[in-house]
Amino acid sequence: MRVRIGYSAWIVGVVQFFVIHLIVESAWARPYSWARNNISDLGNVHCAVQPDPEPRYICSPEHGLMNVSFVALGALLVVGAALTGSALWRRGRAAAVARMLLAAAGVGFVLAGLAPADADENLHILGALFVMAAGNIGLVVAGSGLAEHLPATLRWGTSLLGVTALTAFGLFLSHHYLGLGMGGMERVAALPLLVWALAVGAHGLVRRAGRMRETVPAGRLSHAG
Repeated sequence: MRVRIGYSAWIVGVVQFFVIHLIVESAWARPYSWARNNISDLGNVHCAVQPDPEPRYICSPEHGLMNVSFVALGALLVVGAALTGSALWRRGRAAAVARMLLAAAGVGFVLAGLAPADADENLHILGALFVMAAGNIGLVVAGSGLAEHLPATLRWGTSLLGVTALTAFGLFLSHHYLGLGMGGMERVAALPLLVWALAVGAHGLVRRAGRMRETVPAGRLSHAG
């Protein structure tokens, strides 16, 4: 039950984030751009021109909803990291470090929601570092910490995803957007963690449901005998 709650927490957290992201961006009078706008712009509490890292006008009428979504996402990421346990992770230091870093990313999303960028920039930046630095390093380490019964493609793909996101984070910080725009490169740095949590959560639930279906007939036959 604990493991199912952990997987479900990841799925619910990520799905609600993307749904609310779309709702909040649709409320903008000036069209919100995934290429030109940061994710954090959706949570800004004031309507104003933001000069850094790229000039843009920000006015997010539903910023409160977005910030609640950030906090919910972060809390559910922490719950998932805490509850997935031996069903997802092997014993050892790599798994422990990976889970700690993934939980830190969850804390980062909570900080981002509690401290919007135009209300407490320093705390918001700290939250972003937890997400895009600690969280992505966690993905790299997780490749060695995931349980051996998981598909090899999932294990090495996890590390590859982390390396890709870390590279994008470096490019974002150095203002090299490779044609994706500021917001586009930020998403390459921030969203792989969420895509991974959603995919692993779904895989885990499906796998556990399949195992339960296999054991139920055996139990019924034993009872009948």
